[in-house]
Amino acid sequence: MSGVGAGVAAGFEALYGAAPDGVWAAPGRVNLIGEYTDFNEGFVLPLALPHTAVAAVSRRDDGVLRLHSRDIGGGVVQLDVAALEPGTGGGWAAYPAGVVWALREAGHAVTGADVHLASTVPTGAGLSSSAALEVVVALALNDLFGLGLSRSELAVVAQRAENGFVGVPCGVMDQMASACAVEGHALFLDTRDLAYRQVPFDLAAEGLSLLVVDTRVSHALGDGAYAERRAGCEAGARALGVRALRDVPAVQLPDALGRLTDETVRRYVRHVVSDNDRVARTIALLDAGRPRAVGALLTEGHASLRDDLRVSCAELDLVVATAVATGALGARMTGGGFGGSAVVLVEADRAGAVTAAVEKAFADAGFAAPAVFPAVPSAGARRVI
Repeated sequence: MSGVGAGVAAGFEALYGAAPDGVWAAPGRVNLIGEYTDFNEGFVLPLALPHTAVAAVSRRDDGVLRLHSRDIGGGVVQLDVAALEPGTGGGWAAYPAGVVWALREAGHAVTGADVHLASTVPTGAGLSSSAALEVVVALALNDLFGLGLSRSELAVVAQRAENGFVGVPCGVMDQMASACAVEGHALFLDTRDLAYRQVPFDLAAEGLSLLVVDTRVSHALGDGAYAERRAGCEAGARALGVRALRDVPAVQLPDALGRLTDETVRRYVRHVVSDNDRVARTIALLDAGRPRAVGALLTEGHASLRDDLRVSCAELDLVVATAVATGALGARMTGGGFGGSAVVLVEADRAGAVTAAVEKAFADAGFAAPAVFPAVPSAGARRVI
């Protein structure tokens, strides 16, 4: 990371004419299990990836916010901090600008910054490139302005930026994973109160591998499909008389479904309640030292996402079917869906064969070649220079 950080620092100096006050990094994440449960105040089990957004940042006290991305064409985006409102700073710049807006909305005196960004988190792959961008800027500003916010509080600020400024009604899982993850662990998170536990997740020691398969099908969660499913889940909670769907125990699911008349809402409720239960069952298996048994829950979860939530696509379904047929222990789509990535739990000595089979299946189907890499549980956001 020191080399990457030094490169981004050098880019900052070339751009702005002075060295940055510091360089920070925040990772993308992949979610092992628990999808569309976070905005239902439920349970999730993500882990941070080695891929990071890196930000070189200097504090300003003149109300000017200057933003630049190494990875996206165009020059420096300059904004007036005092004039930031939802709808300003469009495109990629909305994410860091939204963090400044959210901090100021919360009463923190952020008076401007120069920011130069670079990222190795694949965009549109369901690996939370936007959350990494938000969290790295939030952490940098927290340090530079001495705000004293905890990692959980920074995650909430980052979520507020995406909800209120960018306009994507995401839950808080992505930002919490990026801010709070620990190397070698998965983050068992209760999204209601943000209580979390670091769960040891050393698959290599067990002779296992968790592969991420990026289908290269780009998803766009701002197009209304995500918001429609969130609204449907909230309608289900209202109809059932509960604060959120996390309050419906799995044993009461048949009765709950019998009380719902809208078929779409019924499907959404069935997925969320069953996926919360799958997270609990996964944690129990990991705590019992039985990681191989988690595979069946992954595949079960994919069927729920495909059939009940209907957020999969042909490429994701092909990954799961091919991987399981080639001997993987289990697989499922991960993230918001409509493209993006899948995770595959596999014996380490079968990883190559499964990868080759998936690549061949994509070629035979006429799909663009996927990108496959191991998910190595990595560190959360940190200052690197």
